[in-house]
Formats: sequence, structure tokens, C-alpha cells
Amino acid sequence: MIIFVLMKEQRKDFKLTIQQKRELEQVAGSRTVSQRDSQRAQIILQYSGGLSKAEISRNLQLHRSRVIDWIGRFDKNGISGLDELSRSGRPEEYSAAQKQRIIDRVCRKPPKGLGRWSVRTLAAELKMDKDKVHRVLEEHDLHPHQLRTFNFSPDPLFEDKLLEVVGLYMNPPKNAVVLCVDEKTAIQALDRLDPVLPLSPGRAERHGFEYYRHGTLSLYAALNTATGEVLGKTAARHTSEEFVAFLSDILAHQPRNREIHIIADNLSAHKTQRVRDFLQAHPNLQIHYTPTYSSWLNQVENWFSKIERDVIARGIFTSLKDLHKKLMTYIRLYNNVAKPIKWSYRDSSNRITTDSYGTGH
Repeated sequence: MIIFVLMKEQRKDFKLTIQQKRELEQVAGSRTVSQRDSQRAQIILQYSGGLSKAEISRNLQLHRSRVIDWIGRFDKNGISGLDELSRSGRPEEYSAAQKQRIIDRVCRKPPKGLGRWSVRTLAAELKMDKDKVHRVLEEHDLHPHQLRTFNFSPDPLFEDKLLEVVGLYMNPPKNAVVLCVDEKTAIQALDRLDPVLPLSPGRAERHGFEYYRHGTLSLYAALNTATGEVLGKTAARHTSEEFVAFLSDILAHQPRNREIHIIADNLSAHKTQRVRDFLQAHPNLQIHYTPTYSSWLNQVENWFSKIERDVIARGIFTSLKDLHKKLMTYIRLYNNVAKPIKWSYRDSSNRITTDSYGTGH
């Protein structure tokens, strides 16, 4: 008679480091990795949790020999032991765990002395091939060389002011005009000392390096949100008195007693006693201030970007008078084809709040 004796599986201590456990849990719970990578991570996690190889085999519906093989490879080589064996043909790709390691590291600060990661510095830090590291970064849309800026608005009435301004854009009062007003300051009248070499096939327009400054002007502008037309005026300075003078010009260009709503930022020159006295004397004119550090809510900023590109950035001005003339000419021609600005803010997921801190790496 043959007697089979069932013996309890003998196992040596099998423990994971905190880093290994974290990486394996990320792979096992990820929806973007392959099923094979996820299964290998689950094998190691379940075995480290005390389950036998037979139990793991049943749980994951894998042959017991495969479970034994992956546990042995992990025991010998750690997480890198879970990689596919190299084969001839297509170059071996990094495993999900290795990819996660790259992602985790690039999302943290670079070593002391570096201001940002590059593919080469990241690959050297992780002791990995730079081409593979680059592919992983591209695959996950990670661009450590890029930088964007932001700022917070400390205005306690941010939401109320935002709704007020957007409400004027979306549903302006009947028989009223809504104007976005601001000034573009310190526009330089730059005159090139060398002749300009014009555009030609195979060669871009070229300006000489040296120039002469004739001085600066400020440009006041009021953009009509309903028509897109702009009322403009230049001034030598941007003072409260000049702002009030521009408000007088706005009144002169509107029908008498027409209700006028002006959207402006929080520049100190917009809030002086002189401005308050003017508003009190003209009750049909109201100023709605954007929240602090939120000039992006003012549509005239979009128009300032356009005149900067079209006239100022590459302009040649022989005097302040020439600068004034070219700015006014541009405004006159622009008004002939003006259209309302289609202003919107669709991607609320990009909004940064004070709660954003601590949620990233």
C-alpha cells in the first residue's frame, strides 16, 4: 500500500521593502499596464502576504509552475526579475514597474544643484538607457523641460467678482454698453539704426541689433464686448488724471445718459478719489473691478496681445508722434472688421487652488 503524506509548504522569510511594496501595488492596481505585468505584481504581493503558492495559483488561475517561477525570479533579482526574458528581434521594453519608477522620479525634485530634469540626467540618476527613458516620458505625456506659471488670487470676493464680470459678458443689461478698459503702458518708440532686410525666398526679415529709443507712450483702450470695436487714446503717462480723461472720452462717444458698464482691473490709478468723484458726477457710468491678480478676465487684454503682435513687437517708429500715428491707424483699420471676442474658459480641471498643494508628488 502506498501512503501519501501531505506536508505543509516550507517557505523561508519573504519580505518586501516599503519601496518594493509601493511599486508593486501601483502596478497591480493600474488600469494602463498589461494583464501579465499586473499578475506578476499580484503574485509577489500575495506571497509576501502569507499565501501559499497553491493558493496564489487558484486565486489568479495560473499554473503553479508559473507562480513558482516568478517568485523565484523576484527572490533572485528583485523587481527587475519580473521583466520579460530578452528575445531576439524587437528591443526589450521596460516593465510596468520600471516605467512607474521613471514616472515617480521625474515627478519629484531633481538632485541638488539642478533646476530641472533632462532625459540624460534622469537616465543617469536611474541608471537606465536614455532612449528608453525618453520613450516612457513621451508615452505618459511628461515634459520636464516645460514650465508654466500661475498665481493665486487672494481676493476674498473672488467668486462674486468673477460672476459679476462673466454675467456682464453673457447677459449684459438691456440698452446698456459693456466696455473692457485698460492701459498698455511703456510702449517704446524704437527706431532701428540699420536698414531692415526684407523677407525673401529662403530668408526671414532681418532687423539690425542696434536701435534708438525715442521715448514711451501709454495706450488706453476700451473694447466694446458686443461689437469688438475699440476706442483708443495715447498718453505720455498713466495717471489717475489720464484715466479720468479717458472716461470722459468714453462718455463723449456714447449717447447721452446711456448706461455704461466698465470692466477694469485693480490698478491704484483706477480707484483714486478723483475717479470716485467722477463716478459720483456721472451715475450712468459704473466700474466693475476684476478680482485681484485676475486681469485675464478682462477681454481687452486679448486685444492688447493682438496689437502687440501686429504693430508693436516688430514696429519701427521714428518718433513718439510716429508711434501714436501707427497705433491710431491700426485701431481705425481694426474697427472696420471688428468682431466680438469669443471668450471662454472650458477646462476647469486646470484651475489651481490652495487645496492643490499636497496632492501631487
